[in-house]
Amino acid sequence: MIERYTLPGMAKIWELSNRYQCLLDVELAVCKALYELEIIPEEDYSQIEAKADFDPERIAEIESITKHDIIAFLNNLQENIGPSSRWIHYGLTSSDVLDTATALQLKQAGEIIFRDLIKILEILKIKAKEYKYTLCIGRTHGIHAEPTTFGLKFALWFDEMQRNLHRMEGAIAAISVGKISGAVGNYAHLAPEVESKACAYLELKPAKVTTQVISRDSHIEYLSSLAIIGSTIEKIALEIRHLQRTEVAEAAENFSKGQQGSSAMPHKKNPIVSEQLCGLSRLLRSNLMAAIENNSLWHERDISHSSVERIIFPDSTILVDYMLHKVTDLLENLAVFPEKMKENLEITEGQFFSQALLLILIRKGKSRDKAYKIIQDIAFKSSELQSSFQEIAISQDYLYDILAEEEIRDVFSYNRYTKHIDYIYRKLGIV
Repeated sequence: MIERYTLPGMAKIWELSNRYQCLLDVELAVCKALYELEIIPEEDYSQIEAKADFDPERIAEIESITKHDIIAFLNNLQENIGPSSRWIHYGLTSSDVLDTATALQLKQAGEIIFRDLIKILEILKIKAKEYKYTLCIGRTHGIHAEPTTFGLKFALWFDEMQRNLHRMEGAIAAISVGKISGAVGNYAHLAPEVESKACAYLELKPAKVTTQVISRDSHIEYLSSLAIIGSTIEKIALEIRHLQRTEVAEAAENFSKGQQGSSAMPHKKNPIVSEQLCGLSRLLRSNLMAAIENNSLWHERDISHSSVERIIFPDSTILVDYMLHKVTDLLENLAVFPEKMKENLEITEGQFFSQALLLILIRKGKSRDKAYKIIQDIAFKSSELQSSFQEIAISQDYLYDILAEEEIRDVFSYNRYTKHIDYIYRKLGIV
């Protein structure tokens, strides 16, 4: 991933030095298991523990000859350890080490993303409470529908991000699996006890069954969780883009001192962060598709997945980390304009009360189709004359034949749009 979208903590996980460290951790965990099972002599194990180290530049030199990254890594370990290195990689195949090391890296990356999710949940809860009763127009199909509250937007995102947190927790658990079972996964040269012990040292679970590789459905689950997080971020960003449109202007990204919106038009304040987030979410979805393609390999294993995963694992985790930081900052500093929300509420001259009036007429005995036609005519007349829906409605004498004045006033009350907000918030645990 390019530096522009890479944060330092996540970058360290995907640096080559950490990759080699994870490979070494796997090799050492296996050696420790073999030592405890009295297969590696104590003298050799002591040498391995004391001298096992790697040099990325030296590994690159060796790989230019061997054309095999794991062999180059092992040769470098051999140079550093000496004769006792004969026990390194004993009974293993490359994918035992590669897949188990990848699990360690994905677990590390997932834990960062998990913390990012907790942070954005805190911000969403604060904003949901702050704007709990701030009325704004709800829009369906982009058209004014009925009033809602601005806080409910944040409550919805909070609920979805909670599910993302739970999905990420499950994805981390699913990916935290190691494999020390040999070339075709049948423990031909090492007993299952070695795998159990080695995985325990690495805080991983042993895979129940493998070929030469761990099945990629768990990797799909992991990338799917990241893609869904991206889609939630896109949902938030897209809403902010709409709210920032000149014709709406109910909320906007923070515009900092010295910031410039357009090289041509000095008046512009563009939702650049939101647009960036919408674009980056597409990459997460495309990486998920690549992960799905990786599940089908020839027989016990081919190498077609390897090159893909060298890109999609670091890129997806780096992007989600970056995107969560950006959207959290965006929401924390969001400019909100309640007065504009109030102004937009009044654009349709109260036509959003149409359903309330429809329902009370039905309760009073009108057939639905007749009630609908009556109120539609009132609404269309309100639009045509650009006059108050309420005034036109109450000017109809027949309404007083079936409704008391108190009932008519209740029809045109905003209270119905906020009276059950507490119920929703209690369900979400926002108190």
